[in-house]
Amino acid sequence: MAARGGPVLEPGWLLSPAGRPYLDSILQRNQRRVFGLLERPALPPPLAAPTVTYKLFLSGKSGVGKTALVAALAGTPVPPVHHETLGIEATTVYWPAKPRASGRPVIFQLHFWDCGDGALKKFEHLLPACKEEADAILFLFSFIDRSSFEELPAQMSRVVGPDEENLVRVVIGTKFDLCPQADVTEGDVTAFEETWGLPVLRAGSGPGGAGGGRGGLVRVAPLLDALVERLWLRDQIAAGVAPGDEGSPPT
Repeated sequence: MAARGGPVLEPGWLLSPAGRPYLDSILQRNQRRVFGLLERPALPPPLAAPTVTYKLFLSGKSGVGKTALVAALAGTPVPPVHHETLGIEATTVYWPAKPRASGRPVIFQLHFWDCGDGALKKFEHLLPACKEEADAILFLFSFIDRSSFEELPAQMSRVVGPDEENLVRVVIGTKFDLCPQADVTEGDVTAFEETWGLPVLRAGSGPGGAGGGRGGLVRVAPLLDALVERLWLRDQIAAGVAPGDEGSPPT
C-alpha cells in the first residue's frame, strides 16, 4: 500500500529539532521511558497532540526474535538467552509522528502482542484472541534461519483469513546484521517482494534499549516510522483523504 506523492508521515521527524519536545516526552534520563497502564507522554498544553491507538500481533516460528524485536522497539532490555514465550505478552510503545498534511503531530500508541509459537499451536483460542481488533500482523522471519523464511507463505495464509483484508500485513526480517551467517539472500527477499507485493523490513539483532544514542531511538526509529506510516496510510485511504496507488499491491 502506498500513497502517491510520497509518505503521509514525515520520515525522521521525531529525531529532528521540531520533534525534540515530543522525543523528550518518551524519554527519561535519556533512556526510553516505560509507561504504566494508565500513563502516557506528558506535553505542555500548547503541544498537546491526539493519540491514535493500534494493535499489532507478531507472528513467526519460535526463535526468530519476536520478543527481542518488541524489547528493542520499546527500549527495554533484550533477553540475553532465548526462552519460548509461554502465553500472550502485550507491550505498549508510544511513538510521536507528524502527518505531512497537518501541522499537528500525532502520538501513536502501539500495542504489540507477542505469543509463543508453541502456545499458539497448543491452545486454539490464543490466535483469535491475538487477532481480535488487531490492526496489523507482523510476520517475522530470521535471516539466519532459512526455514522461517520459506514458511512465510503458509504462515500468512494460516493467520490471515480471506475476510481480513483490512489487516495491514508487514514482513520483517530479523538478525539482518548477522550477514556472514545469513541463510536468506537479497535475491530471495527481492523474489518474495515481487511475488507477494509486500516490502520486507529489516531489523538487527543488537539491543535497542542501550545502543544507538538517545535511548536507542536512532536504531529503531526507521522501523517504527515504517509501521505507523502503513497504519496511518490505511486509515487515511479508508477515510477518503489519501489516494491509494492503484499500481501498488494491497497490504
